[in-house]
Amino acid sequence: MSGRLEHANLTVGDLDAAIDFLLTALPDFRVRGAGVGPEGLRWVHVGSDLSYIALNEAAAHASDERPGHWRGVNHLGFEVDDAQAVRRRLLAKGYREGFVPESHPHRQRIYFLDGDDNEWEFVEYASDRPEERNDYSLG
Repeated sequence: MSGRLEHANLTVGDLDAAIDFLLTALPDFRVRGAGVGPEGLRWVHVGSDLSYIALNEAAAHASDERPGHWRGVNHLGFEVDDAQAVRRRLLAKGYREGFVPESHPHRQRIYFLDGDDNEWEFVEYASDRPEERNDYSLG
């Protein structure tokens, strides 16, 4: 069996804004579970039956400082059917674009920042052939 991303776990400053960002970008996702942890902080799982993003509410005293661009989660990537539709939905809600990659004949990638400045990648493949999808010589 190949490995696959089952879930990723993030702590966010504004839980409701993070939920809105994910449900806007990926309308097939849903809130599949939610609760309050032992420290009284809310958590939610947003995703599908097979994978999800675990979002945890940050404590009020948590530092917003980041140790550097190279540490921690860089971004999470989702394969989507229509990258431009994702772009339109996110721009319409006021989200900002992040990194702008070079064009590639077999995939289109877009990056957006959520309300906590976490970067998210959405990739649309134009090929089912692994050697084309995974061609890194073109950017």
